[in-house]
Amino acid sequence: MSVDHYENFPIASLLLPARLRPAVTAIYAFARGADDLADEGDATAEQRLGALGIYEQGLDAIEQNRLAGALATLEIPPLFFALEKIVRAYQLPLQPLRDLLSAFRQDVVTTRYPTFTALLDYCQRSASPVGTLMLQLYGATDATNLRDSDAICSALQLINFWQDAAIDWQKGRIYLPQEDMERFGVTAAHLTDARVDAAWCALMRFEVGRARAMMLSGAPLALRLPGRIGWELRLVVQGGLRILEAIEASGFDVFRQRPKLRAIDWSRVLWRAMWMKSH
Repeated sequence: MSVDHYENFPIASLLLPARLRPAVTAIYAFARGADDLADEGDATAEQRLGALGIYEQGLDAIEQNRLAGALATLEIPPLFFALEKIVRAYQLPLQPLRDLLSAFRQDVVTTRYPTFTALLDYCQRSASPVGTLMLQLYGATDATNLRDSDAICSALQLINFWQDAAIDWQKGRIYLPQEDMERFGVTAAHLTDARVDAAWCALMRFEVGRARAMMLSGAPLALRLPGRIGWELRLVVQGGLRILEAIEASGFDVFRQRPKLRAIDWSRVLWRAMWMKSH
C-alpha cells in the first residue's frame, strides 16, 4: 500500500458501495489530474500555474452553472462534466476542491517549510479536502467526524512525506520542517548524501511519532462510521500505521529502499483492522 494522499482513499474498491463509485472516481480524476499538472512532466512553473488556473476556471463555471459554454471556450478538461454531475447530485461544496488547487499551486512555488504549522496548513489543503468530500458523500459531516477525518488525512500526508523524503529531494523539495531539522542537527547534506546517522534517525523517530499520534487521534472515526466506509477507513488507518512501522524497521533509511507494504503485511493490516479499538 503506497501511502499517497489520494491512493489511500477508497477509489472504486470492493468495499465502496457501487452507487458511490462514479462520484469517488470523479473526485479522484480531478485531484489526480490537477496534482499531475503541478508535479509531473517538464513544464515550466508558469505553464503549471496556468494549467491549474484552467481547473480553477472549471470550478467557477460549475459554480455559475455555465460549464457547457466554458468547455468550448476555455479548454477545460472533459472530466469536469462528471464532476459537475456529482457536485449537483450530492450538493458537494466546491471549497474543498479549491483548497486542493491551492495546495497544488503551492507545490509549484514552495520547496521548503519553515515550521510544522506551515506544513500542517499545506496538509489540510492537500489531503484533508478529500476526506471532507468523502464524508459529504456519506452524509456524515458533523464536527467530530470532520475533525477526525482531518487528522487521518493529514497523518497520511505526513507519512507519505517521511516515506518519500528521498524522492522529494530529487525534485528539489524538503517537506521535513526546517525547525525540526535544525533542532536535530540535520541538513540538506543528509538528503544529498543519503546519510543515515544518529541525527537523521533522531529526527525521523520524532516525525514518525508525530504522524502516529495524529493518526491515532483520528482513528475513532473508522469505528464510528458504519458499514463499508468504516471498514475501508480501518484499512486506511492500519495501512498508514504499518508504513510507519516499516520506516522504523528500516532503521529510518528511506534512501536505499522506499518503505512500503509487502504482500505479507496485508494480512497483518487486515487482522488489525478487524480487531481495531478506540485508543
